[in-house]
Amino acid sequence: MSDSTINILKHNLVPEHVVLTPEEEEAFLVQYKINRYNLPLIKTSDPVIKMLEEEQNISLKGRIIKIIRTDSPAGEGVYYRYVIE
Repeated sequence: MSDSTINILKHNLVPEHVVLTPEEEEAFLVQYKINRYNLPLIKTSDPVIKMLEEEQNISLKGRIIKIIRTDSPAGEGVYYRYVIE
């Protein structure tokens, strides 16, 4: 990431995004008896996904992202997305 790039992951309106490890992905899919295609999708062109790929220097295509929203009136909300191209 260049010095002139703004890190949107640190903005207070962007929820926390966590890349699951392959082991965490498998455990999650087994626990809920689903496959990746049952999850809502998020594209690699999404600004947050682009930033995560740049930060971690990896491709996230085919990976599962955990999104943690803390601004809900009901408390913390956890969502999962499957990254597609």
